Amino acid sequence: MKPRHSDEITPERSELVLLLVDVINDLDFPEGQKLLRFALPAARRIAALKKRLRKRGIPAIYVNDNFGRWRSDFKQQVERCLSNDVPGAAVARLLIPSEDDYFVLKPKYSGFFSTSLDILLKSIGARKLIITGFAADICVLFTANDAYMRDYEVIVPSDCIASETATARRGAIHQMKRFLKADIRSSPSIQLRQKSA
Repeated sequence: MKPRHSDEITPERSELVLLLVDVINDLDFPEGQKLLRFALPAARRIAALKKRLRKRGIPAIYVNDNFGRWRSDFKQQVERCLSNDVPGAAVARLLIPSEDDYFVLKPKYSGFFSTSLDILLKSIGARKLIITGFAADICVLFTANDAYMRDYEVIVPSDCIASETATARRGAIHQMKRFLKADIRSSPSIQLRQKSA
């Protein structure tokens, strides 16, 4: 087997990183249809933001629940969520990962709990995280909280997150702004200037 060169395995350097939390999701659970109603328009805006960030060389990390499937991997999760018989297929199709995107599987709500996310972010040189995804009041909130506790600057575009109800989303946005000092401006307002890391 041919050894890989170090430049093939070293993550790029960027102080700004996009996190996509639980966007590859079959939404096949009792409240899934309620979430889908809000997740689909948010997914369109996340896709537009991801495209804009990609043009600036800003990396994306999919931080995804393993949904209790301990023998699965992320590619299997993507394939399953793209099949027509799952409610979340339309969302997954909008947010299909690119070959050079990163991914981290998480066992619980926070993207940082028992995962390699913090190590990956440090190797990239990240200082600011744009956190998008579902659900705003659970996994996005817990991930943003843990990011803030690790001294990352938190940006949560209010138009790129969704919950099962508008009230739950608004409550999460309020908490993130008040307690985590999160920048909650909508995605078109995000400034992309960054210092070289």
